[in-house]
Amino acid sequence: METVIYNAFLIFPDRVEKGSINIRDGVIFRVALGGRTAAHSGDAVLEDLRGRYLAPGFVELHTHGGGGFDFMDNTPEAIIQAARTHLRHGTTTLLPTALAADADTLKAFIAAFRQAKAQSSGVPRLPGVHMEGPYLNMAQKGAISPKYIRNPDAREYEALVEFAQGDIARWTAAPELPGALEMGDYLARRGVLPSIGHTDAEFAEVREAFAHGYTHCTHLYSAMSTIRRKQGFRTAGALESAFLLEDMTVEIIADGCHLPAELLYYVYRVKGADKTCLTCDSMRCAGLSGVTEGVLGTGEDAVRVLIEDGVAKLPDRSAFAGSIATDDRLVRVMARSAGTPLHDAVRMMTLTPARVMGWDAEIGSIKPGKKADFAVLDTELTVRRVMLGGEWIETD
Repeated sequence: METVIYNAFLIFPDRVEKGSINIRDGVIFRVALGGRTAAHSGDAVLEDLRGRYLAPGFVELHTHGGGGFDFMDNTPEAIIQAARTHLRHGTTTLLPTALAADADTLKAFIAAFRQAKAQSSGVPRLPGVHMEGPYLNMAQKGAISPKYIRNPDAREYEALVEFAQGDIARWTAAPELPGALEMGDYLARRGVLPSIGHTDAEFAEVREAFAHGYTHCTHLYSAMSTIRRKQGFRTAGALESAFLLEDMTVEIIADGCHLPAELLYYVYRVKGADKTCLTCDSMRCAGLSGVTEGVLGTGEDAVRVLIEDGVAKLPDRSAFAGSIATDDRLVRVMARSAGTPLHDAVRMMTLTPARVMGWDAEIGSIKPGKKADFAVLDTELTVRRVMLGGEWIETD
């Protein structure tokens, strides 16, 4: 069956232009520009978007949960329900993310993911998982429990990679830790993206790490070193290193809370839309309305948090405890508050993360041959409809 989406403003990586799209077998096979509907078969299903925006489906590389579920609840049901929450907000591909934990808990997370990804109905594409820790710097632990933070252990991480059988897509670690460079080499050989995060590294350490595969930076500005003095002399931290290393890609939590609009725009100006990914880095309360309290984490390690001002906070309000954003909010913040062009805001949520992970041949932009994954946005940049693999998804 052929579907034709017309009377739409198509969001390309470099512009927004009116046009139409023909879809067959879940794949884009024709893109026509202008106000006329493209040629189609006589039995094609015609979908009039009435002048709304059509964006590629969002690609999320770092989320811990949503809809009241944490991915580390470690059940297939929790992973599916959290993923579906993000799908309703336009995210058609995502990496469930695990926080630092003991090896058995991490294996349970991977096993639950393996069962969840077999679900074929109404679930985003789940190409793998993101491991955030446990090999992090204690000085930059953020909201992660210190009892699980440790130095890289080759026997442990190699066993986890073997157990995952290709299901680990990226792994965040502090590259200055003993054994972290060897870990980067190992991960890169196995097709896993090493990412710098929760780090106290200085420029020389980050530059060396880049040569060992650490080419991406986890939630820029959050839980990382910056300029400091040593015996009066200033040294550059991981933050400045990410700007200085031209080919390093970064991600930013663009919920409008973790970073103010001016810093979001600064990252965009310096790194560019082709090196900057947007991430929600959300906890379980993402996508819920009317919630004033929540829980960060799971089980005995769970921490009570307050939900106010559009973000999760520790009970004493001394610090943030996680994002509650979904990806459509990130696009709105970048386009409306930070002032980036709409096509660049969408690019940072679609094509750039797809390229970072090596998925851009199939997803991330509106182009013949790519998957028919779309988010339909109104003039307020609110998601109204979602298509996954050529099928409309119920979002209510």
